[in-house]
Amino acid sequence: MAKGLFTIGFTVAEIIAIQAKAKQFLLEGKTLMAWAESGSTATKQFPMTVADTLDECAHALRVLDLQTYGRRRRVQISRIPFIPK
Repeated sequence: MAKGLFTIGFTVAEIIAIQAKAKQFLLEGKTLMAWAESGSTATKQFPMTVADTLDECAHALRVLDLQTYGRRRRVQISRIPFIPK
């Protein structure tokens, strides 16, 4: 769930750029880097996962520009009629 990390101090253009970079990483499979040298291995994970980054971007865009990016869609009522056995 988004925490609103990008809602203060970021412009819509900056958020769209972050979103594009996260999408690029996702498509290229660059969510975790690992390398080895001289018998030593190291891994590096980005500060936020791609999924978290995309979620934060979507939330920030809705907050900063509601007219363009709209409200979050949620199911409010779901009804299933009685199904006889």
